[in-house]
Amino acid sequence: MSQKRRTFLKSLGLAGLAGLTLDVNTLQAAPKVPAKGKDLSIVSLSGKVQAQGKGIPGVAVTDGINVTLTDAKGNYELESNATADFVYISVPRGHEFANEKGIARFYKRIEPARGRFKADFELQKLNQDDSKHNFIVWADPQMISKADAEEFKTKSAPDTKQLLDSYGKDTLFHGIGCGDLVWDHFELFDDYKEGVATTGIPYFQVIGNHDMDLNARTDDFSSETFKKLFGPSYYSFNRGEIHYVVLDDVFFVGTAKKYIGYITERQLAWLEQDLAQVKAGTTVVVNLHIPTNSGDKRRNNLKDEPMGGVVANRRELYRILEPYKAHIMSGHTHVNEKVFEGDNIIEHTHGAVCGAWWTGPICQDGSPSGYGVYEVNGSDIQWYYKSVGKDKAHQLRIYPVGAVKEKPEHLSVNVWNWDPEWKVEWFEDGKSMGAMQRETAFDPLSVELHLGAAKPAKHKWVEPSLTDHMFFARPSASAQRVMVQATDRFKNVYKEEVSLEDLKLSHS
Repeated sequence: MSQKRRTFLKSLGLAGLAGLTLDVNTLQAAPKVPAKGKDLSIVSLSGKVQAQGKGIPGVAVTDGINVTLTDAKGNYELESNATADFVYISVPRGHEFANEKGIARFYKRIEPARGRFKADFELQKLNQDDSKHNFIVWADPQMISKADAEEFKTKSAPDTKQLLDSYGKDTLFHGIGCGDLVWDHFELFDDYKEGVATTGIPYFQVIGNHDMDLNARTDDFSSETFKKLFGPSYYSFNRGEIHYVVLDDVFFVGTAKKYIGYITERQLAWLEQDLAQVKAGTTVVVNLHIPTNSGDKRRNNLKDEPMGGVVANRRELYRILEPYKAHIMSGHTHVNEKVFEGDNIIEHTHGAVCGAWWTGPICQDGSPSGYGVYEVNGSDIQWYYKSVGKDKAHQLRIYPVGAVKEKPEHLSVNVWNWDPEWKVEWFEDGKSMGAMQRETAFDPLSVELHLGAAKPAKHKWVEPSLTDHMFFARPSASAQRVMVQATDRFKNVYKEEVSLEDLKLSHS
């Protein structure tokens, strides 16, 4: 792979992912700049948050600028202005997530009359304790055609439904659509919503760079279509002991397909207020599209970080999260990666639902097309990566000796959800051989499917990406069978055993 092609692949944001000609007929017309963009007049918001006719105290209510709490009777008042689009709540623990065919509805669009707007919120209490609950993270469904949409609706969404059903009907689940729900073709948002409805659980949406209005004049108006469909682009909610936050970290720079990873001051100021209501030490799950950080610069020996590949002002987000135990959920890069910031922040960058843009079964780093599954017990979270079409125990792939050309005498293994707490060891003909050696490398199947100007045929610009979760071992000349055993940080053990001869033949 040439350096030019590799640089193109890695540029992500300012160069654009696809390099394809955009059919403007598939995009909505440029959003009209609302007159309120010049209007700072005061709008007084008020209302009540209640369940079964009884007011709920202490519920956070916001206009996206300031945050207030409901009083002892569930009433709130908030002085807003005409730049605010919505009044919305941070759904408190112990309550259902109101939704419309799975799309979470926790907001009211502000339509003031004489400078006032009244919005009441009616919640339903859960009939069970939500201290134990689970959630799904779908990153990058990213559909550009009806063919992509059909694959999403007939494979990805049903796979998710099957997994959910395996937990039993009383298990609490919600989903996060972690951005790039579609690929600039807004008519496919209906297909995304159909997929959500298939799962039977409520989903909260994150805006991605391919969900933005590309004809907007500034970032301020780039989320108008998203807001019409899904509500605010940043907000929070609660379930059990966990506080969830959604942020918009895709900053549109004013021309189609150009953006940077950046969190606006308005969001950061709002987040400080939102978290001021959350006790220090609480587990906070932050959901955004562009990873706050990655190993991309290190792996590819880049001089600078790709501006569209990480969040430029992430240090401020980290500072705000310091008092909490934080998990950051991201997508965008179509690879699996874990990034640690100090002792209190883990970032989970997810492989894509669409894999390498619906060109086959894997992402650029060899991770299968799939999604994250998170199991919550109190303040603790455990997780795994679910490959579409595979059992949830499918957590590694073994390659024959020499599959990685730089390691001609070694067999290789991709352990896609690896982090430093994992243990990856191997056995030769039943004998323990100790830990495998981890090295940064290309996944052999990704090389086979993606490397070169002619493939994959569907999107020829797709190329393999270096990954930190490749492992190597050198079997002896007489070895016949090898078993790889990967133990995750939660002591779950995943094993794959192969005949070296059969393995070689299956990849020949």
